[in-house]
Amino acid sequence: MKTKFAASVLSALLYAQGLLGFAGLATVLLRDRAQASELTIGNDMPSGPSLLVVR
Repeated sequence: MKTKFAASVLSALLYAQGLLGFAGLATVLLRDRAQASELTIGNDMPSGPSLLVVR
């Protein structure tokens, strides 16, 4: 009985570690993607003051 319990605890810990690793990887990839798109958007915008005319 103790062996089955130990195996299930170890399995749960490994599963949780896998989920945390996947979440960490997704966080890093999404952060890099957000920074890259932020730089792209920033480069497209004109520098200096802008004027908006509404008729």
